[in-house]
Amino acid sequence: MKKIIIIFMLLSFLVVPVSAMEYTAPTAPESAEPYMPPKQENFAQGLWYIIKTALSEISPELASAARLCLSVILTVLLMAVLQSLTDFSASAIQLTGAVVIGILLLEPANTMIQLGLDTVRELSDYGKLLLPVMTAAMAAQGGITASAALYTGTVFFIGLLTTVIVKVIGPALYIYLCLSVACSAIAQDMLKKAKDFIKWGMTWCLKIVLYVFTGYMSITGVISGAVDASALKAAKLTISGVVPVIGKILSDATETVLVSAGIMKGTAGVYGVLAIIAVCISPFLQIGIQYILLKISGAICNTFAYKPAVALIEDFGKGMGFVLAATGTVCIMLLISLVCFLRGIGV
Repeated sequence: MKKIIIIFMLLSFLVVPVSAMEYTAPTAPESAEPYMPPKQENFAQGLWYIIKTALSEISPELASAARLCLSVILTVLLMAVLQSLTDFSASAIQLTGAVVIGILLLEPANTMIQLGLDTVRELSDYGKLLLPVMTAAMAAQGGITASAALYTGTVFFIGLLTTVIVKVIGPALYIYLCLSVACSAIAQDMLKKAKDFIKWGMTWCLKIVLYVFTGYMSITGVISGAVDASALKAAKLTISGVVPVIGKILSDATETVLVSAGIMKGTAGVYGVLAIIAVCISPFLQIGIQYILLKISGAICNTFAYKPAVALIEDFGKGMGFVLAATGTVCIMLLISLVCFLRGIGV
């Protein structure tokens, strides 16, 4: 693969003079267009425009998630009252509570999971259009070997991660949530162990791909000498705790991109980075709101001393955390790859 890329680059240079070649980032996907700034020359201003636009349109999702969580809190309160003030069987109350909460949460969870999976696919598809442009630009400035290594690694790992998320983590999330409902309803140890095993498997699927990817980018940067600063920063982007740990990942990724903002001297690099952020900003906010409000709901319900329902709400919150982590991880991998390219070409 690496040799094919190098040969292709060399042939393209023979046909078109380097000075005459212009590298333009592909147009942002349709879902990202409403968030793209009118002018993309300045990274900081463009980033602020995307964030501001996304935040201004998030009110309906926030209201819907708040109503859902209020319904869940009232349901748990009712179950706690029935358990303490009536003669109903505790197992019947537990079963009823699990079914009602499951009905309330499963449909919104399905919507968020599908939104996350669609975003992952869209990011992957856009990366397939953008990365060849950045590879050609870097090779045109003399970084043929480095560009081939970066392109090969990035395409492989993003393709691998996309497949893992869509084919493995997505279906596993549905199984995890269904097992959570069943475990809350009948409280069997076997169900809990199965649920915990699936959670462990999803966590390590993400962690292993990220560890290997950041290690590859670090080694590539050291060997090529073209992306050393960004690669060293990328090496810090490993998941050190359990999923989601999204705050840490996004914080480091944002810092990495901002560090390289000064070397984006043309529109191709700026536009590409902004387009990736624009693709994931709205889904990330929607899923993030659901995740945060479920966490808050679980904390409030914990005061009602009705543990089975609290555990179920927390499991749904963890499920949204996985969706958040999966979406953010693909976005981060693309951003880190672009930063590494930008360190070598300054476009």
